[in-house]
Amino acid sequence: MEISSQYVGTPLREYRTVISWRDTMNYAAALDDGNSLYFDDEREGGIIAPPLFAVAVTWPMIEHIGEYIEASDFPREVLLTQVHFTEHLEFHRPLKPGDALTVKGRIAAILPRRAGTYVVMRFDAVDAEGAPVFTEHIGAMMRGVVCAGEGRGNDALPQVPSSPGGTPLWESPVFIDALRPFVYDGCSRIFFPIHTSRKFAHNVGLPDIILQGTATLGFALRELINKEAGADPRRVKALACRFTGMVLPGTKITITLEAREEGGRGLFFAVSDSAGNKVIKDGYALLDGE
Repeated sequence: MEISSQYVGTPLREYRTVISWRDTMNYAAALDDGNSLYFDDEREGGIIAPPLFAVAVTWPMIEHIGEYIEASDFPREVLLTQVHFTEHLEFHRPLKPGDALTVKGRIAAILPRRAGTYVVMRFDAVDAEGAPVFTEHIGAMMRGVVCAGEGRGNDALPQVPSSPGGTPLWESPVFIDALRPFVYDGCSRIFFPIHTSRKFAHNVGLPDIILQGTATLGFALRELINKEAGADPRRVKALACRFTGMVLPGTKITITLEAREEGGRGLFFAVSDSAGNKVIKDGYALLDGE
């Protein structure tokens, strides 16, 4: 199978949705995150959604991406090979219940890699007034798929600084209980059977069901917000990472703050499994200047 980089710039069909308080609260609950900003609906200004709830907003497009790509000749069979590889989110303002969102998208990049072809979709979510709410670049590795041509779109992708390295600043262990993939599945409405069906997982060569990558990222962001942002998720302006491994239920993950940029705004982090293997690399969170 192959895919041509000529499809870079191809638009996606628009998606519209209204954010529900039940969905935002459930998403926070799925990550055991009891932050009052997510739950206290008597607070002035009301509640907000966890920042990573953005991935639940765009999931209906990802789940049916072949139906959203507005190119009749796009080789949709390559979509069966995709694995979530990278995530980059820019938060223009917090998501909140009642937001009526329109999500517009396009194919942002198609690039050759040793493992196959790296395809990045860009989603721009705007509110009812047309003001930006968040921008997501979600990257998939199309394993074994040949990129026809030299690739396009790399220069338009968001750039993330590299970690300066050094001695890790802190570590935070999180136990992933056996039911966590099911809880996250139901509360996020991000459905994919490798996370909930042992039979399906075994049929595709996995040792067992695995935790959703965005759940692993969500636990990491929870710890970063609580330890580095004064438990204020509104301070998170950007988040990025590369998914590099699987997390099995019934095991422990460890979130590590590897370094801070000068001034503490930029946070470099990683997540490791119980064997010490990194399941998230190149993690980066940007806070505001407060």
